[in-house]
Parts: sequence; C-alpha cells; structure tokens
Amino acid sequence: MKNSRLLLPVNKNYEYGYESAYKLAGEQLAKLKDIRQQCLNSGAQYLEVDSKKVITIEYLNQPYQVVLPDVEISLVDSQEEIPTRDRLLILHYFIRAKGVPITNKIITYQELPQGALYFHVFAKRVIKPLLTHFGQEPQRLITVAEKLGGHKVDCGDIAVTINAFRRVPVTIVLWRGDDEFAPEGSILFDDTISDYLPAEDVVVLCETISWKLVTFLKEAQDGLS
Repeated sequence: MKNSRLLLPVNKNYEYGYESAYKLAGEQLAKLKDIRQQCLNSGAQYLEVDSKKVITIEYLNQPYQVVLPDVEISLVDSQEEIPTRDRLLILHYFIRAKGVPITNKIITYQELPQGALYFHVFAKRVIKPLLTHFGQEPQRLITVAEKLGGHKVDCGDIAVTINAFRRVPVTIVLWRGDDEFAPEGSILFDDTISDYLPAEDVVVLCETISWKLVTFLKEAQDGLS
C-alpha cells in the first residue's frame, strides 16, 4: 500500500504514529472490565484457554485472534505478520464497539463527525485509487471484492458491500466514465459506524480496502498476461 503523509483527522490515538497508537489501544483494552460483553457488542467470539482469554474477530473476511493479557494478535491458522495498522484497527473496533444494531440508514463520509472537514483526505487516499483503476471498467470491482467477502448491491453503475468488521459494512459505489464525463465514486456507511470506529479509523480502514482491491486487480491482470 502506498504510504501517504496526509493528515488524518486530529485525534490523540494517532498523534505519534501507529506504533504508539497501538500501545495506547493495548492499554485501553486492558482497562475493559467486561471482555465477554465487549465480544457481544462487537460480534466477536470469546474463549478461555490455559488461563488466557482468546477473542476471535472477523476482519476483511478473515478471522483474527486477540490473546489476552499479552494482547497478541494473529491471523488464525497462519504465520503471516500482521501490519500494525491492521492490528490497530482491530483493537479500536473491539474497544469502541457499542453493540448498536445496524439500521440500514446510509451516510457518506462527509456526514461523520469531522468528516466534512477531512473529506479531501478521504477522497485522495480512498476514492482516487478506486477511480484510477476501476473507473473505466467498474464491473471488474465485483470479482476482486469477493476476495474480501464483498457482494454486489444495487447502486450506481456498480456497487459492492464489504463487511469490514461484523458490524461495519462498507459500500463502494462507482459510476462509469466516458468521453464526456470522468468516472465518479462514493463510499457509503451505515449510520451506526461512529458507534464502532471514529472518523480517522474510517479513513485508514477504507484506504486499506481500496489498495487491497487494487492489488487483487493487478494480480488478476498479471495472471492473464
């Protein structure tokens, strides 16, 4: 994934970078009084093994385990190293989750707290890569989105919904470009998303999704060449 230096919405969680933010999230997790309830709030699974608490969270169509009290995060049945950014998103989602049911009322990033102020960051880091690689042939989005558990929905010229977390659906909508009009795109969320992730995490999450989709597309194209 490309590394952007654009500012995120102001929040102390990101003030000193991902590593410090991850350490802070681990400290916040340790202060939670009822891990079982938080598993219910987030849709995670809970298990106790050899005096350790094991939380299993679905993230981008893959199961991850958070082992307490050491806050060790791993991909189930894999030795793959997990980027700090992804580990941080998993912890933030789990810690923040309020258990509010999805309403199916759709909002855009601009409608989030601080969203309008930082939409230019969101558009450059999330929407622009999608338009660059899928704008002329948006139908290609459907196949690659399936790798993240995505499914087609009825919106725009092409749209897919990806359940980033159990209670965080993310819908990508594309309108095809032509000789007269440039392609357009939008990202839609359930209006409960702020009960699970703050605005700065939404940028990081959607950027992660965007570049994963672009990578899957390039891999598919290389396989045909």
